[in-house]
This record gives sequence, C-alpha cells and structure tokens, in this order.
Amino acid sequence: MKINHKLEQLKKQLQGELFYDDLHRHIYATDASVYRMLPEAVAYPKIENDIKLLIDYATRNKTHLIPRTAGTSLAGQVVGKGIIVDVSKYFTQILEFNEQEQWVRVQPGVIRDDLNRFLAPYGLWFAPNTSTSSRCMIGGMSGNNSSGSTSIKYGVTRDKILEIKGFLSNGDQIAFGEIDKATFNKKLLQNDMEGKIYRHLRDTFIDKEIQKEILENMPYPEIHRRNNGYALDNLIDNEVFGVSDKKFNFGKVIAGSEGTLMFMTELKIKLDKIQPPERLMVAAHFRSIDESMHAVAPAMQHDLYQCELMDDIILEQTKKSPKYKSYRDFIVGEPKAILMLELRGKDKNKLKEQAQNLIEDLQTKNLGYAYPLLPGNEAAKAEELRKAGLGLLGNLPGDDKAVAGIEDTAVRIEDLPPYIADFSKIMKEKGKTPVYFAHAGAGEIHLRPILNLKKSVDVRIYRELVSEVADLVHRYKGSLSGEHGSGIVRAEFIPVIVGQKNYELMKDLKTLFDPQNIFNPHKIVDPYPMDKNLRYEPDRKEPEIPTVFDFMVEGGILRAAEKCNGSGDCRKPPEAGGVMCPSYQATRDEKNTTRARANALREFLTNSEKANKFDYDELYETLSLCLSCKACKSECPSTVDMAMMKTEFLYWYQKANGFSLRNKMFANSGKINAVFSKIPSVYNFFIRQNWFAGLFKKISGIARQRSLPALEKENLYRWINKQPGVLKSKQKIKQKVYVFVDEFTAYMDTQAGKDVLKVLTTLGYEVKVLKSAESGRAYISKGFLEQAQKLAYKNVQLYEGLINENTPLIGIEPSAILMFRDEYLRLIKDENLKKSAEKIAKNTYLFEEFIKREYEAGNISDSDFTEASQKITLHVHCHQKALGNQEDSAFVLSIPKNYEVELLDAGCCGMAGSFGYEKEHYDLSMKIGELRLFPALRKTDKTTQIAASGTSCRHQIHDGVHKHSEHPASILCRALK
Repeated sequence: MKINHKLEQLKKQLQGELFYDDLHRHIYATDASVYRMLPEAVAYPKIENDIKLLIDYATRNKTHLIPRTAGTSLAGQVVGKGIIVDVSKYFTQILEFNEQEQWVRVQPGVIRDDLNRFLAPYGLWFAPNTSTSSRCMIGGMSGNNSSGSTSIKYGVTRDKILEIKGFLSNGDQIAFGEIDKATFNKKLLQNDMEGKIYRHLRDTFIDKEIQKEILENMPYPEIHRRNNGYALDNLIDNEVFGVSDKKFNFGKVIAGSEGTLMFMTELKIKLDKIQPPERLMVAAHFRSIDESMHAVAPAMQHDLYQCELMDDIILEQTKKSPKYKSYRDFIVGEPKAILMLELRGKDKNKLKEQAQNLIEDLQTKNLGYAYPLLPGNEAAKAEELRKAGLGLLGNLPGDDKAVAGIEDTAVRIEDLPPYIADFSKIMKEKGKTPVYFAHAGAGEIHLRPILNLKKSVDVRIYRELVSEVADLVHRYKGSLSGEHGSGIVRAEFIPVIVGQKNYELMKDLKTLFDPQNIFNPHKIVDPYPMDKNLRYEPDRKEPEIPTVFDFMVEGGILRAAEKCNGSGDCRKPPEAGGVMCPSYQATRDEKNTTRARANALREFLTNSEKANKFDYDELYETLSLCLSCKACKSECPSTVDMAMMKTEFLYWYQKANGFSLRNKMFANSGKINAVFSKIPSVYNFFIRQNWFAGLFKKISGIARQRSLPALEKENLYRWINKQPGVLKSKQKIKQKVYVFVDEFTAYMDTQAGKDVLKVLTTLGYEVKVLKSAESGRAYISKGFLEQAQKLAYKNVQLYEGLINENTPLIGIEPSAILMFRDEYLRLIKDENLKKSAEKIAKNTYLFEEFIKREYEAGNISDSDFTEASQKITLHVHCHQKALGNQEDSAFVLSIPKNYEVELLDAGCCGMAGSFGYEKEHYDLSMKIGELRLFPALRKTDKTTQIAASGTSCRHQIHDGVHKHSEHPASILCRALK
C-alpha cells in the first residue's frame, strides 16, 4: 500500500524518513529531522517548525499523532491509526544538568539507566525503577507515570516532574512548570491557547462541589501508584484552588496523560541522592499467596527499599531459561510465593541486625518458612530475576498466556490481604489461574489471569474479569492502573474507578487541549473497547506450518514466534551489557530488534494465504540483519530463538526464490576448504594477489575491505597422521575423551586444534579424534537445512555409543560444537537417534568447560602451569555466551597462578560467520565492533595477550583493530610446564 501524496510532501519537508507499515496499518515517522538535536546547540526553531508541520499535517488531513518511546506501555497506549512518532532513536539528548539543585533536563527518548550512568559520578540518580529500566525512556515513564520497585522509598515519576515542555495541538510551544498563584493569574490574561487553558482550569476547578467530587471519588491519596486518566486530584492540590499551600504545576497532570494532551519535547526532572551502597535482601519464602500478603504490612515497618513478590508460576518458568535458571540458588524447597525485602545502608553489621529483626518479626507472626539472606551481587541477581518476570511468562507452553488487563491494580497495603482474597475468589469462580508478582510493598500486585485469547469463550471471560475487578478495585477505593497506564485495555473502565462526573471533567480537559483530537485518540477518553482490537481472531483455525526444525516443544514455529510478549529486552543499548540484539544496538531501529522480527514473522505466518508462508520479500528484509548470534535464546526472558526461526525462514524462502551463488559458496565453505587444503600454497598465493582477491570479492559479493582467510599449510588431520603418538599421553591416563575437529579448526585454525590436543595429552587424557563430517554451521547460517540435517544424522551416528559421562566429546570452535547441544536436537526426527543425540548433548563440552570441570574435580592443578605473570584480555564467542558460560573461559585462563584475565563485556564482535564478509553488511559489521569491542581492544598494550574463543571473532579483531588474537587453548598451552 502506498503512502499518499500529501504524506510524501511532508516527508520532503521534514527531510526524514516516513514509511507505511503494511503489517500494522500504521504510518510511522521515525527518522524525521525533528529529532536531530545536538547536545551543544539545541535547534529550537527547526524543531518547532518540524513539529508544527506534523501537527498541521495531522489537522488538515484529519489523522493523528501518536508519540512513542519504548519500554513502558503494556496497555496499548501507542497502538492506533495515524502517524506513530517514534522518538527513541534521535530524541535522546541530556540537555542540561544542575548538580547543586539536583535536577536534569532531558529529551523524552533518554533511557532511564543511561541517564543514571551519566549521573552516577555525581552521587545522584533518577529513582523510579521499572523492570524495563535498561531500555525504558523518560518520556514514556512520564506518559504512564511509571513507578517501579523503588517507589516505596522514592516515589513515582509524577513526583519528580519539575517542568514539561512541548507543543499544544495548535502548534504553540508551551512549558508547564511550577508557578505561584500570582503567575497563574497573569497567565489568565494571555490571548492565546495557553491563556484559554488556564482560564478553563480556573473557571472549572475553583468550584468547591467539583473539588469535593474529585476528592471523594478518586483513589485513596495514600495509594501513591494511581494513574486512572488525568490526575484531577493532583491538579487541584495547590494554592491556586485552595486545597493546599503547594504551588501549581500542570506538568504533574501531563505526567500520566499518555500523550493525549500535548507533544512532549523536554522534561526537567528532580533527582535524588543515590541509594546507600550496602544492600541486603531477605528472600522470605511462603506457603501461599495469602500468607505472603499478610506479611507485607509488618515487613514494611522495617524501612525497606524494595518489597517485591514472585509467585510459583514465575519461579517455575525460571527453570526453563538458559540465563535465569542459574539465578535460582537461593530458593529453598517449592515456595508458593517469595517476598524480596531489601534493606540498604552504609554499615553491613547494622544491615544484618535489621535483617534479623525483620526475620524475627515475620517468624513471631508465623509468616514464612525460609529467609535466605542475599548480600550485594546475590541481591542484584535476585532483583534481575524479578525484573524478568513479565518476559519469563512468555515461556508458558501452548496458547494459554498470562494476559494483561488487570495486572496494574493498586490498593492500600492494609487492604492487600482481603483484596487479593476477593480477587482470587473471582478467579476461582471463573476456573482460571492467575499469576501474582511485583510491587507488594506499594499495594500493587501484578495480577495476570492465564487465558487463551484465541478462544471466544476466554475473550468473554477476559472482559468479565476486567469488569468485575474494576468493580472490586472501586470498592476498595483503589487504582485500576498503578503504573502501566490505561491505554486501550483499561480506559473504558475509568468511569467505574473515578465516577462519571469526574470522567466528564476528563473529557472536557481533552477537548480543551486537543479540540481536533490529534494526539493519541481513544486513550483515556472516548476509548476503544478493550476486547475489539485483540491480536488474535477468536476461534480461528490455527495454520499448520511444516518445518525442518522440530518446534514441537513450542507447538510449532508460529507459537515459537508468539512467545515474544513485547517486553523489549532486545532494545537494551550497548551500555546495558549483554549481546542482544547487535544490529539494533548499532542502528537503534525498532525493525532490527528480536521483537520486531518475531512479530513480523508471526503476522505473515498467521495471515498469509500462500502455501509457502515464508515466501515474502518483506520478511526477508526484516530478518536480513539478524546476525544469528543466539543471544535472544538466553537473554530474552521468553527465550525467543530468532536465529533458529531465521534459518527456517531462509530455507523455505530460498526454496521458492532460489539459492544465490554467494550463499552456496558460504554454505559449502567446509567442502571448498577441504578441497583446497590439498593445494594450500596455490590457494593462499592467489588470495594474496590484489587483482585476484578484488575480482573474487566482486564476483562473490564480499566486501572489498575485508581480508580473506588463508588456509594452513597442513590441515589438522594430516598433521595428526604425521605425528605418531601425538594423541597419546605420557602421564597416567585420567580419562578417555573424544575431540571434535570442526571444519574451521581443520583447515584454517589448525594451531588452536594442535594446542587443544597438546593440553589434553600433557594433562593426562587419552584423546581420540574421528574423521568426522563438518559440523554444518555454515549450512545452518545460510538456510541450507537439508544438508545440515544430513550432517546432524551423520555426526550423531558417528559418536553414538561412544560418548557418555565417562567419555565426553570436546569441541574447539563454539559455533560448531554447540550444534550438538542445540540445532542437532531439533534436526533429528528419528526417535531412537534423538535419544542418542540427547545423551551426546549432555556429555558435550567446549574445551574450556571441560578443563574447568576437571580442575574443580581436582584432576588438574595450577601446579601444572607456569608461575610467570601474564595479562590477558578475553572476548568470548556469542554462541558460547548464549549456550554456555563465558566465565568458563576466564576461569580456565586464570588457572596459572599469576595470569590476570580481563573478561570483556563487549557484546557481539559483528562478524557472525559470513555476515561480516557480505558487502552490504560490512559497514554494519564494523559499526557493531566499534560499539564496545574495538575501543576496548585498542586500549590493550603490547604485553597483553588477546584471547578470543571464536574463529570469526579472531578474524574480526584482525580486520578491526589489526591485532593478533588466539584461542584460549593456545594461551593455556604455552602456560604448560
């Protein structure tokens, strides 16, 4: 569908990129120059002009502007027809900072954790701390009045608003900040839209009957998490209206208005002193949800900094997460609920005393059965486990999911036990199971019923539940939306919570600010029905989609894509750590996130009318910048394995459209290298000739800047055959092991293979090497699944009956050996052979994993290695980070007594197999490397050895910073006595 002519004209005026998203039937404005602001010179005239153009366009064409950041909306706030204005890429500057007065001025696209990294050296922070703090943005936090786990100590976003600047619906620029009564009265005299607004506010809210209506019907003021439409109670709580002696600040009403009243461009926010440095968490275990609810009020008497809940459903999902299952060490038995009670201070001994008093208080009241104490880093890991709660719920199998809608209710703390009991009774009557988690100390439990919204019966129950819970919340004078906003899901129930008269006041406010209904319509007032814009068509026939990979665990590839619940962990910036998602981190384009790819795939698989549901160029473009780094398999709490789904897509897409010459070349690189390894000197001579290399790159679509890897003079198999006894140990044999020689180590990185063999035999292991087929990694990366599947069968059959707990399989190249633990288990369909594959997988190790295991078992000692000193900088392959543990490599390199290892948290190197070779991907590949890895390596001196576990990583380091790096085994080999 084409963009209309007027929008094309607007695109030219903005000098940016506007595009129409046919998937969601929206027009997006993402790269408009309105967002290009320089930190040293904020170009207000240009910005004002651009936003006025957008507003003028929307007014003349009767369309809408929906402002969008990231990481805060759970209720459909940024879903709707019109121009979705995404400010998350360019509108990201910290504009002004006042350390003495403790405030900062930011643009709405600034990420909360990024802001706090900037503030940390000054001992300050922006305290509201959502579970999405690594990617959520200040504009969205303001739009929803976000709270997070720290609100019991530091308050909510609204409490921090000093001023909000932006544009009204007529294009006027305006600033809403704190003003006294005299200044308010002066504004009444203005002959513009701002004056009109202030006159309406005075004429309406000075009325004592209206004030009484507001105060009697809005949620209890002691519920600090309340965000039910516009904050009328906050509007009148000042000297202007005689309710209190506070100054007037309409910015605190804009907070929570969900982009419906104005277009924000700046926020001036109050900061707090950073939290005390020492932390100690009591992880109180309970036998029931009811018991945990009764524990909240007494626990809150102990000056807590956090009081967060996790129930057994979330705890069960942590067992399935490659990342978070290792965070469960503190869990005792099978609790129905855990309250994470955090204490902070400067004195560790006083904290222990506080914790003991807290525990004794709970024990005296017979609340809880276990109280593990988690200091420092252990508390941080437990907090991350709680933060991952929403994402972890995506792992629920099948079509039953934990559904949003009533997950944001808040009541007074003393009302929690009866309120939750009443809620549970409603759920029991409906025959549904809920999930309970999050902010117990604030009186807000995220309550998510488990429903199948693909069934009309559950859609009906969904509406009934939200309606009945809204009535229940009203009885407790609570808040239906505590921090996530009303959006589409809850907006139609606002009158139930605040009363019809107050709701009419809200409608008047919307009309006053936005008479043409330009800004984010049908949110808060005149809402969409909560059950009429759902993702799934109820009672549809689920499409059956054939695949080569086995997606049976998920219920098919469609359900594998549907596991994405939009938590946005894939939008973390590089500074937040981790790997996911490299192409997003480099481009900051939403379309390059795991979330966007999963949703695009879901949309086509669901609605495509083609027999081959993968045969779409749009899908190819959407998935093309996925590096298949596998980070999403571990870092996404929902374990959305986009790499595997991309491979499946490539197979079917190329079956319909053909396999290119370049893809065939890369896919068959193992076979090609095997052939040329017989004449390596000839091969190496030609690739070193500029004319030949240039011609070859041009023909094959390889970037001209990229160096070509040479073949070793002697492949590893030939070297082994020429060295009698090279696999024999001169020591007493400790164990027999098999070493898997992959296609990369065999022909290009033979030194790593030699060093692995030498380390193992020197340390007393009997080594066996079979002439195996290649791993199939190159086939997988280019979507040649039939060939990869044949290799999976061959390799499993080769080692069947040989590999067990006493005779493990050890690999060198992470991307190759880890196929035994990952893709092979999905490619092998034969049930008997699948059992063999599973047994082999359980006993397959990376070289570093095996050495660490043997060291911890006492079979290897630091006395086996040199006592010389050495500094090492270590970068670990993405697949090892996702499917193994990068700490293992650091541990092994630290076995020599005086070896000092720096493990880089440098994300993906950017090479990703063939990705970095391809000419259209070269610039992005290098940009990814420049995010963290290259700058870190440039700082290393000549005496520091660089270790990199992946062959692609080592090649990228060579091309990116022109430094030599080695496999960890090579460094360890030289350290042998």
